[in-house]
Amino acid sequence: MYWTLELASYLADAPWPASKDELIDYAIRTGAPLEVVENLQDIEDEGDAYDSIVEIWPDYPEEDDYLWNEDEY
Repeated sequence: MYWTLELASYLADAPWPASKDELIDYAIRTGAPLEVVENLQDIEDEGDAYDSIVEIWPDYPEEDDYLWNEDEY
């Protein structure tokens, strides 16, 4: 299983919180690449709902990861 920013972006608008099966269904319905569906299928399902992509891919960049000064904009 591997994630890239491009692959993870297909789940950015997913209906969070969501179970593994709901995420797979969402990825298929929205036309996400096969790699996204395969990555979701490889997740060990504990039956819990995921609250965000960060729970699936901890390296997903969040707003705090971008270095810019909001006061300038």
